[in-house]
Amino acid sequence: MDEQTTEINRSRQPLTVTLREFELTDVDDYFVWASDDRVSPWWRWDTFTNKEDVLTFMEETVLPHPWMRAICLDGRPVGAISVTRRTAEHQCRAELGYVIASQYWGRGITTEAVKLVLGTIFGDMEGLERLEALVLVQNVGSQKVLEKAGFTKEGILKKYLIHKGKISDMVMYSFIPSKN
Repeated sequence: MDEQTTEINRSRQPLTVTLREFELTDVDDYFVWASDDRVSPWWRWDTFTNKEDVLTFMEETVLPHPWMRAICLDGRPVGAISVTRRTAEHQCRAELGYVIASQYWGRGITTEAVKLVLGTIFGDMEGLERLEALVLVQNVGSQKVLEKAGFTKEGILKKYLIHKGKISDMVMYSFIPSKN
């Protein structure tokens, strides 16, 4: 199992942030953020109300995803992070997505997870030149995560998509590694 690790010290005890592949046994931890009404407004899915639906989602979406990892604190999943390539003609770019349980917001955990991804993804995905992230304009916390991780704000895409039945503006961020 491929695992990436970093430590952050936001309190008296350092927190060890790791990324690893999901397993079906993570369903209880996944349910924590998937069932949280503070988290779901920022994601495409609605709040899950039972573990059976989360288990199905994990079986059909999470586990088959080519690059989705659990964001773990001391080995326990507290969120998820993914990198998704689109069509063959756009193989030079991919989209970053992430979610973390609300009780861990504001502690630097997601920023560290994004930095872990940036440390390896350009070597892991052949031909990748650009990592993008689209964020709802209202999601200031997520914008801060990307900026702290080194992403560049490229602009606002007006009326870019329908999010939960409402036409929404999105902020486009990108990370393009420097060639040394």
